[in-house]
Amino acid sequence: MPPGNGPAPRGPGGQKGTEPWRDPEAEPYLRLRGLTRRFGEVTAVADIDLDIYRGELFALLGGSGSGKSTLLRMLAGFERPDAGTITLDGQDLAAMPPYERPVNMMFQSYALFPHMTVAQNIGYGLKQEGLGRSEIAARVAEALELVQLKGLDARRPHALSGGQRQRVALARSLVKRPKLLLLDEPLGALDKSLREATQFELVNIQERTGTTFIMVTHDQEEAMTMATRIAVMTDGRLAQVGTPAEVYEYPTSRFVASFLGTANIFEGLVKRADATGALVESTAFDAWFESDSDPPKPEGGRVFVAVRPEKMRIETAAAETQPHGANRLSGTVRDIAYYGDFVMYVVALPDGSVVRVSRPTETRITELPITWNDPVTVTWPSFATVVLAQ
Repeated sequence: MPPGNGPAPRGPGGQKGTEPWRDPEAEPYLRLRGLTRRFGEVTAVADIDLDIYRGELFALLGGSGSGKSTLLRMLAGFERPDAGTITLDGQDLAAMPPYERPVNMMFQSYALFPHMTVAQNIGYGLKQEGLGRSEIAARVAEALELVQLKGLDARRPHALSGGQRQRVALARSLVKRPKLLLLDEPLGALDKSLREATQFELVNIQERTGTTFIMVTHDQEEAMTMATRIAVMTDGRLAQVGTPAEVYEYPTSRFVASFLGTANIFEGLVKRADATGALVESTAFDAWFESDSDPPKPEGGRVFVAVRPEKMRIETAAAETQPHGANRLSGTVRDIAYYGDFVMYVVALPDGSVVRVSRPTETRITELPITWNDPVTVTWPSFATVVLAQ
């Protein structure tokens, strides 16, 4: 298990280090049990058990066809589960129609009414509920201030930027004060620079309101930046649930290690397994991998080893400081990718496989100390070696 002294994630209401999911006495706000949805012979969501706590900004992360959007639509009531239960704040939602649920959804397209003003768009749901004019005006004004659109209430959507339209859609979703707000790829329609700025705005709004958010995204960086916890999904199932740091630093499978960021994966056999960690012998080439974490299998078991590129050190063979030992590979630089803030080296190993190593850009690209076709040695510390059972 990950150590308890890692970076403290945001907690409900924005409180740093608040982690109700680690408290056995804490009561989940949203509880899913055995949730399943089939479309003919295809099982889109398979037997999902998941607890989400009040005030979380929770991310469902996965690729196309992973089941994340179907799961979100079941929470909204747009899809009926074939099996399982959905309990929100003690209330069973599974058989409840969408319009009766204390849940609101913000769509990727924003779905604003083009003929209405910003204020009319935000207050539309309140008007449909029959609230008085003064109450609607007060709550719309409050929502406009929350999303920093005060003074734009008379504009129509076509006169707004993409980021402003996104905030109008968010205000419309929050003005009804739902117990649960669902966000379907909320930043997908924005360009990269605006998306990055809006990530922090959205997090700050969620912290101020204390509303529980569940966000669907395929963007790993977006989930890592915004979420208190992430559920990585594949083939309709939960591959792993944890804080961004846990899921990235301590993946539980090859799929999670490869899907979230970049990872070098090696296959091997456990040669030593004890309280101090594990020693794994490569099955592909002459190398040993040492880890200081608990091995998932006993001695003799076949496992996989994952190492993140940024945890590795690369040096020319002539400058080699660790000529022997575990966590050491020798090869030749085949490719170099320049990303501005870091350089990615692709190192070819003797068996034909490659390993990726990243290094912060400390000099200009023309002054790189390691270049194409250089013989190099790649090393890394034992804490960077994650041993995986599958």
